[in-house]
Amino acid sequence: MLKIDSHTHILPKKLPNWSDKFGYGDFIYVQHHKRGFAKMMRGNQFFREIKENAWNPELRIREYEKFHTQVQVVCTIPVMFSYWAKPFDGLEISRFLNDHLAELIVKHPKNYLGLATIPMQDTELAIQELERSKGIGLSGVQIGSNINDLNLNEERFFPIFEACEKLGMALLIHPWNIMGEKNIQRYWLPWLVGMPAETSRAICSMIFGGIFERLPKLRVNFAHAGGSFLSTLGRIQHGFDCRPDLVAIDNNVPPKNYLGKFWVDSVTHDPLMLEYVLKLQGSKRITLGSDYPFPLGDLEIGKFIEEMKLDPGITEDIFYRAALEWLDLPKERFT
Repeated sequence: MLKIDSHTHILPKKLPNWSDKFGYGDFIYVQHHKRGFAKMMRGNQFFREIKENAWNPELRIREYEKFHTQVQVVCTIPVMFSYWAKPFDGLEISRFLNDHLAELIVKHPKNYLGLATIPMQDTELAIQELERSKGIGLSGVQIGSNINDLNLNEERFFPIFEACEKLGMALLIHPWNIMGEKNIQRYWLPWLVGMPAETSRAICSMIFGGIFERLPKLRVNFAHAGGSFLSTLGRIQHGFDCRPDLVAIDNNVPPKNYLGKFWVDSVTHDPLMLEYVLKLQGSKRITLGSDYPFPLGDLEIGKFIEEMKLDPGITEDIFYRAALEWLDLPKERFT
């Protein structure tokens, strides 16, 4: 069976030292300190250690073969978004990362699909890079759950979403810049609590801001099974019902009406939770996802889904059909 991992991250092996080039900021760069490992540095501060599978495409293909997965949808690591940078510097970073993805796809067309990153801090430049990314063969774009603390319903971002719809570019929304992150550092809470909340923030912002009403053909996928949105939908709907004066001020369509109108990936780590997501979303709106190669991801690439012994049609939806519809690609692309 074809398997498409809709949510993975990759970096070029080497990154420019943009802090030196631009003369400011704690941009990410990579230090290869021992064989098969590198340090991601944020300025002079250690951010994260990564393994060779974060940059080596041939190694990734071999690792994926163990889980009978042929296709990886790759995008940058969210810390690379650099939305805080000066707009033209953000554009330069985006172009560098997107060119790397395009070259990867040309070299391995049956194994990789790419999602661009764009300088969301400047609407005109973001659309410019979105258009260029489509031209170099990328299938969509990954953006953050907020843009420099601004919610995604802000009118300045609408032309970008409008361009995505017009160009037929798929959209993946990934949590980053976690609200209150500095106050919840202990116990890895930004990743365990903050990220799910960030994704729910993004979904609610787009629903309540009327983005899906205005752009019904926009194809959006939310990382990590939609974060905490689906598990707290009852509360969100109740809030909409009991305080429409606060919640329904820009869109009077109930939140529950949007179930199945967007995609989420399968990264629940829990069969019971996936069963719940299936009941709400339906299998045609759940894409296989792993968050590979990071340890909080589903690094056995859908093994727990296979062990659930779902109806074969449901499994096929999750493993490839939902992703093909989200990306608007034919199955023949990979045969």
